[in-house]
Amino acid sequence: MSAPDLKAKLRDVSHQPGVYLMKDRLGSIIYVGKARDLKKRLSSYFLASRKMRADLKTRALIDSIHDFETHEVRSEAEALLLEGKLIKDYRPRYNIAFRDDKRFLLLKIRVDELWPRFQTTRMKKEDGARYFGPFPHSSALRATVNWLNRRYGLRVCRSSDPGDTDYKHCNADIIRNCSAPCIHRILREEYIARIDEACAILEGKGRKGIFDDLRVEMEKAAERLDFEKAATLRDVWLNLEKTINPTRQFTRGRGVPTTVKPTEDLADLGDALRLNGPPRVMECFDISNVSSNHIVASMVRFTDGKPDNQNYRRYRIRTVQGQDDFASMAEVIRRRYSRILLENSDSDPDAEFSQEDVVEAQRRLAREGRAKIVLPDLVIVDGGKGQLGMAVKELNALGLHDLPVIGLAKQREEVFVPGSSTPILIPHDRGALKLLQRIRDEAHRFANGYNSLLLRRRMKESLLDDCPGMSPNKKKLLLEKFGSVARLRKASVDQLSALTGISQKFAATILDWLNR
Repeated sequence: MSAPDLKAKLRDVSHQPGVYLMKDRLGSIIYVGKARDLKKRLSSYFLASRKMRADLKTRALIDSIHDFETHEVRSEAEALLLEGKLIKDYRPRYNIAFRDDKRFLLLKIRVDELWPRFQTTRMKKEDGARYFGPFPHSSALRATVNWLNRRYGLRVCRSSDPGDTDYKHCNADIIRNCSAPCIHRILREEYIARIDEACAILEGKGRKGIFDDLRVEMEKAAERLDFEKAATLRDVWLNLEKTINPTRQFTRGRGVPTTVKPTEDLADLGDALRLNGPPRVMECFDISNVSSNHIVASMVRFTDGKPDNQNYRRYRIRTVQGQDDFASMAEVIRRRYSRILLENSDSDPDAEFSQEDVVEAQRRLAREGRAKIVLPDLVIVDGGKGQLGMAVKELNALGLHDLPVIGLAKQREEVFVPGSSTPILIPHDRGALKLLQRIRDEAHRFANGYNSLLLRRRMKESLLDDCPGMSPNKKKLLLEKFGSVARLRKASVDQLSALTGISQKFAATILDWLNR
């Protein structure tokens, strides 16, 4: 593939904020960056002086650049959010930041609490709480939350239900202008009204009025020569502007414009793999084993070159101990296609006595409209020869000898086929490879999403789950009263037994369990 004229491409780049993706000669994304001015930023990579002054890593990056693409956004904050998403998706070798699972900050408030308060978090859960964000500027967010808490007298203490005892050890009403709801200086209705006003500001409602008020206060402070106060209000203005400035959330299927031609890509893929025709139905498998705790697999289905979300499947690996991608791939292939054969067997009761090939029999059922699950035209496994070999072995064991199957190795985007040690190298500018990359990346995203779901579930677990005699209701009661296992561990038997449903004996059992 001939190298594109990068200088000619640079002339068409705008001066808008956005994200740029650097690619090597194989078409792999090797670096993702953001820019306030895309044209200026990209031009700097191709200056001789830049390379001479650069460190070894940057020189290696510049030498590896074969092509680039850009995506414009509306602001620098949006560019930061999109950059983080793309780095997590593609994991380019020259990026360091954002490659872990750390997310941008969210703001959370549990409106069902007696006295709600704002909390920062990095993970959104299905817990009934109200969430705002993500916010690209964490320092601005924290400063804005502090300002909101002071402005509306909101509590900042961690107790889920603060009372007189908590107030004795707290000076927030003096230092932080807290309305002290714990000792009922304010009615709950008035406190909730203040919470609603703070939430409205975070949603960007009435922003003109807020900024007008801040400007008036700044001008008055400056007239009084109280420049320290004016500077503080200026910082509040700037932080609030960064926090509530509208930004799009670049999540699944949004944010990055693309030109996809499913019909043409399918025809090209059929030609590249020498199939009988375009593979209208494709299924792709990926294994995700971030840790040994949860090894999972995903299966995504594309129909006519587009995601068929209703037919996605996810699996928890059952028979494999430790991290073994080959054995895990074998298990998920076996489970998927034995299930298809079992589901369709009721529609073809004479299949046991037929001499018809299994694949052809399944195709016939699909043509007749009797197949409960249609067998795919192409099976794709994420991996090289090892994963492909295990998939072929399991398909053969099920009698699916003629079912087309390939392996897609990520490093060089090589396509492996059964019976050949030499991979097929599809040019990176062809729609066939782009289609394979789309379905592979979707399988990878779906598998990682399942792993994240299991992680969130695990986060909800507690040491109390394993305590003898512990029920979900008792666990909820204890955590609502004491807030955490650490505080519960410091409590006395009398404090625990004062709760409804907790006897003296069971209270002693809990403390013995936690302090063992």
